[in-house]
Amino acid sequence: MKSIVAFFSIVLALGFGWGISLANAQDAAPKENKGLKTGKTEIVELGPEIAGMDGRQLRMRVLTIEPGGHIGLHSHKDRPSVAYFLQGSDTVTYADGSQKHFKAGDITSANKGTTHWHRNDGKEPVVLLITDIYHPKK
Repeated sequence: MKSIVAFFSIVLALGFGWGISLANAQDAAPKENKGLKTGKTEIVELGPEIAGMDGRQLRMRVLTIEPGGHIGLHSHKDRPSVAYFLQGSDTVTYADGSQKHFKAGDITSANKGTTHWHRNDGKEPVVLLITDIYHPKK
């Protein structure tokens, strides 16, 4: 009996600690953008093109994150996207605290379960080509 209690105590402690680390990862993430520039943007209104897509846009943008800059914590709920890295080295930190590093030539996607932020720790700007299905706030 003592071993069962000890086992579940350890599992509970680890689970609680993991929950705190998730909260800390999100708390430590910047909420605002810094050193971010939006370049060329092209938009296609999807309502006239595809049934059921009223109010949605297919949007393509060129984003530049200056050295030391970042894109603040954001969710892709209701806004799936694909990113192609044109230049630089980008660190993406996810809501669970995990990180991925991307460089020129890499591609990644984000879906409704993705909450993350981007950071440029390099010496040159990070340039991304981002395509998403966007629903402008009215």
